[in-house]
Amino acid sequence: MKRILIIFAIVVSFITHVFGANGEELYKKCVACHGLKAEKVFNNKVPALTTFNKEQIIESMKGYKDKLNKYKMGMLMKPVSKPLSDEDIEALADFIQSLK
Repeated sequence: MKRILIIFAIVVSFITHVFGANGEELYKKCVACHGLKAEKVFNNKVPALTTFNKEQIIESMKGYKDKLNKYKMGMLMKPVSKPLSDEDIEALADFIQSLK
């Protein structure tokens, strides 16, 4: 499991580097858990991302990077959020807002 997370983190890091701060491209990594339109409730814990405002999304993503989260999903989200720059997180939040 640990090996899979490491490989996933490397792939996410590479994708982030290649695509930069394009929220739509960055969100493609999120679709499996959060849905094509950010409409899925994940694991009966995390509400649909479209229910959050931009500031809440940014705060949550930065929290996952710093191991602070209220949904207890840090193990899954840390490898996804860690390689993202502040610019990437903002672009991702903007894109999620556009899905509302």
